[in-house]
Amino acid sequence: MDGKTIVQLAVFEAPSKLVYRALVDSKQHSDFTGDAASIDARVGGKFQAYGEYINGTFLEIVPGRKIVQEWRASDWPSGIFSRVTIDLQEKNGLTTLRLTQEGVPEAFAEEISQGWHDFYWDRLREYLEK
Repeated sequence: MDGKTIVQLAVFEAPSKLVYRALVDSKQHSDFTGDAASIDARVGGKFQAYGEYINGTFLEIVPGRKIVQEWRASDWPSGIFSRVTIDLQEKNGLTTLRLTQEGVPEAFAEEISQGWHDFYWDRLREYLEK
């Protein structure tokens, strides 16, 4: 797969099933991001987040443990998709999330990498602490 690879770790003071649910449930996703999401969390299911800015298809799902998506941003060149893999590991009430995003167009890699922190991990952490 051409493009850049982004790898990030984020730790949440919550069980993995709660982190997972917030990522794949349309209402919870909308609640923590503050923007519209439509998520059909099954293999072959489609998703949109941040209105229509992010969209794609679920390739693999292991509830509470793993999400694999074909993922793209609407401002990317037509037909370009990346592969997002989110692995969740829970230990002693803490969940470590490992994101690997392969095939990010080079011109967008820095913005997408920072966006995961600003629009996902920071907001999700605040949401789960409520």
